Amino acid sequence: MGVLALVFVLVVVVSALAGLSHRDESVSPVAIPTFTFSPFPSDEATRDTEPTRKPTSKPTSQPTTRPTPVLNRTTKNNTVYRAGSLAKTNCRAGNASIYNHAQFKALILKTGACMGKAWAPALERVGIDWSPPKYMIAARKGRGACGDYPSPGSNVPYYCPSNATIYASTSAMAREYGSLGSWNGIIISMMAHEYGHHIQNLSGISDSWWRQTLDSGSRSGKMALSRRHELQATCFGGMFMRSVAASYPIDATRRNTLLWAYSHLGDQPGGPRDHGNTRSNAAWFRQGYTRPMAYQCNTWVVGSSSVS
Repeated sequence: MGVLALVFVLVVVVSALAGLSHRDESVSPVAIPTFTFSPFPSDEATRDTEPTRKPTSKPTSQPTTRPTPVLNRTTKNNTVYRAGSLAKTNCRAGNASIYNHAQFKALILKTGACMGKAWAPALERVGIDWSPPKYMIAARKGRGACGDYPSPGSNVPYYCPSNATIYASTSAMAREYGSLGSWNGIIISMMAHEYGHHIQNLSGISDSWWRQTLDSGSRSGKMALSRRHELQATCFGGMFMRSVAASYPIDATRRNTLLWAYSHLGDQPGGPRDHGNTRSNAAWFRQGYTRPMAYQCNTWVVGSSSVS
């Protein structure tokens, strides 16, 4: 009987592996989670098989609480990968002009609140403490905890982990992204990328990434780690844009516009190789948008060719 049981188990395992090998994956890259999750035992599982006639101790006046779950704050097996998909959020774009500071700032703050409504429930259900980022938005330029914004030689917004703040210059962003078209969804997706860095900060991914960067002995190694960090934020941004697709709205044409834009965003020839090339940016934004589950954005477990 023991031999027959062993043969049966081997057949099941081989069949499962064969099924995986023939699965059709039309979108690349695919991040596969490497964690295992054991939920709290059910009441039925912990119930005594034979009730005692008398209680073994006096009942407490306060109900007992479950222990605080231990969070995994590493890059590869982080607890955030258990969070699943984002809540569908009612978030309409409106007709704000990116060339009007007041309108552009209001749009950023409004959609930022939508990002919080989408991300907060996902993080809270896996035990990650939630708090929204702060915003500093200038018409031209300013100085924050992580330096000037926009950074010298750049027009893009950035996230500062030391004070959990997103910094942006509306006029600089208009100059940088105005040529991509009149639809503001492309710019909002880039703000969702910065919000993705906030998610990395809350979950501990950013701390783990930075420790790995300090331990790396080569510039190429540090750049490779930076690309994984940045492309994950892009994937998280794609997840958010999918969560508001129905209300923003993002129809098929606008979805294709987003995918087209990300095929033109990334490291430029001759520049630093810290954000990923255009092919990788397009692939990871598409990954977050078409497979909007947190574990699908695990850029830390894929081969180097997928984060080049």
